[in-house]
Amino acid sequence: MEPEPEPDNKPPSPPPKRRSICHKCDRPIPVCLCHVIPTPPIPTRTQIIIIQHPHESHHKLNTTPLLTKSLLNSSSIITRRLTSNTLINEPPSSTYYLFPPSQSSPAVTLSDLKTALKNNTPPVLIVFDATWKHAKEMVSASEGYLSRFATRVCLDGFDGGIEGGSIYDSDLVLRKEPCGGCVSTLEAVARWLGVVEENGLEIEDRLVGLLKEMVRLQAQFLKPMRPRPKLLKKSKQIEQGKNSSDA
Repeated sequence: MEPEPEPDNKPPSPPPKRRSICHKCDRPIPVCLCHVIPTPPIPTRTQIIIIQHPHESHHKLNTTPLLTKSLLNSSSIITRRLTSNTLINEPPSSTYYLFPPSQSSPAVTLSDLKTALKNNTPPVLIVFDATWKHAKEMVSASEGYLSRFATRVCLDGFDGGIEGGSIYDSDLVLRKEPCGGCVSTLEAVARWLGVVEENGLEIEDRLVGLLKEMVRLQAQFLKPMRPRPKLLKKSKQIEQGKNSSDA
């Protein structure tokens, strides 16, 4: 007859400690950004509406809370699709939504709109905050409604044929962009404001500085990651073509 196993008298493991959260910026204390978030929030002529995918709100590099805390005239809505029931008021005709162009949906570059934006009524800017896969789905699902009143705009420099960069020029890549000219939600809004607002360059510098500080702090807790090149062959061909023309 086999002896009965001795009872396990080890005390239960203590529950994991919850991270201390800053009550002002809602970020963990080691990556608190209160020292770079503008106080009071920056007023802007542009009304900014951020349409955020439900999954994005849980991402550690989500920049929407930084925008809504930094800009007085900004708000966010968590949804997968923009409809007439999503917005409280019907946006004015001077409404724009930022997203790269496609074959079926071309976009006007921000530089082409520069003069009209500065002479028009205060604009409304709609931006989609999600992974690029989810953002494409959100825009596709929302375009039937957006086409009634909004103009699709893209940032200058977009190129779907070359590999994108990270949200911050660093050896440590935290989040990869799919194409040249694609940037994070915060940087996209910053570049818009840099063109549209009277003191836009100052606002853009402050927001980009905030983004860089967020990435700098977060980088201390992540392992270095080298992204796999996207469309590397085509990118090399483009570079070789440039070198040939310069020769």
